[in-house]
Amino acid sequence: MITRQILSEAQHALTQFRALCITGPRQSGKTTLSKKLFEGKPYVNFENPTVQFEAEQNPESFLSKYLEGAVFDEIQRVPHIFRYLQEILDNNNRRGQFILTGSNNFLLQEQVSQSLAGRAGYLSLLPLSYAELVENNLASDNINDHILTGGYPEIWHEKLNPSIWMNSYIQTYVQRDVRLLRNITNLATFNRFIYLCANYAGQILNRDDLAQKTGVDTKTILAWLGLLENSYVIFQLQPWYNNMNKRIIKSPKLYFYDTALLCHLLGIKTESVLQSNAAYGAIFENWIISEIRKNNFNAAQTEGMYYFRDSAGNEVDLINEKDGRALAIEIKSSKKMDDSMLRGLKYWQKLQPNSQSVLLYGGMSDDVINDKMSVLPWAEVANL
Repeated sequence: MITRQILSEAQHALTQFRALCITGPRQSGKTTLSKKLFEGKPYVNFENPTVQFEAEQNPESFLSKYLEGAVFDEIQRVPHIFRYLQEILDNNNRRGQFILTGSNNFLLQEQVSQSLAGRAGYLSLLPLSYAELVENNLASDNINDHILTGGYPEIWHEKLNPSIWMNSYIQTYVQRDVRLLRNITNLATFNRFIYLCANYAGQILNRDDLAQKTGVDTKTILAWLGLLENSYVIFQLQPWYNNMNKRIIKSPKLYFYDTALLCHLLGIKTESVLQSNAAYGAIFENWIISEIRKNNFNAAQTEGMYYFRDSAGNEVDLINEKDGRALAIEIKSSKKMDDSMLRGLKYWQKLQPNSQSVLLYGGMSDDVINDKMSVLPWAEVANL
């Protein structure tokens, strides 16, 4: 089994809370992680129609079988059970009684905040990070392999074809998860919207343009973006600003959690097509930023990632804040270092002279520019 970096955070959370909620995209490894954390305890999957029916018909009788704890998988499918679970947790203050998992962040968070506030901890498990693949001796020294393969454990464990796997994943996602959240009558239009989102990867999001190309209004686009975010397909990187007397761009940038899915949506299946694609730089950037996001989530840090851009076009791809300090990260896919790549970081250092800055690029060597700025190869993303 592939060892997950979030394991220690999850073990600690179980000593602090009566229940632990683990969210994340489908097939990211939530069930495997939960079973490892709760070896010997019952496992209940609410996607089983018989189990779901039983829990809906008589919640109290159903839960009475699990008073010693259990893993409740995809629990958002039986939302009314949270009120009964609350009573169990209130009657027993023992830590680490239940693990609750869900692939829909919105539904699970809503129920937890309403019924289990203060009783449940919360972690998000994303697909495998490059750092995890390195630790498990699965990593390639070719970044394009990682971009095309993505991070879903099943693909790595079974050595599956990412494109074929992703095709099935998209169909399953549209058919099962989206309808659980929202009544979308025209799935073809929603499908087109997902494919159009792929063309915005690494770019500042223009919702009006996306609405026009999709053929729906902007309000619908906002709702659909929320659907993709809550199902861990995309995330929006918000702009950084900190009382600066500058005109700062305020629209978010769009990224995909998994670059194999992104490449599939863009019709990219081979390394040669990937490298010759006009969007290669944006895809490379997406991979780096999603890897840093995985690293943060595995350390139970879900906030603190931004980008910087002002109205004059000065830009830094990522501002990663930790422990009150901001690390500015510029990302370039080129395999050769060029001083022009440092322009954004040099501008940033004028604004934030005490901030550390890093250029991550597609090459293999590193360099120190000054005591606040360094150049690192792409593989060092595992340590950020």
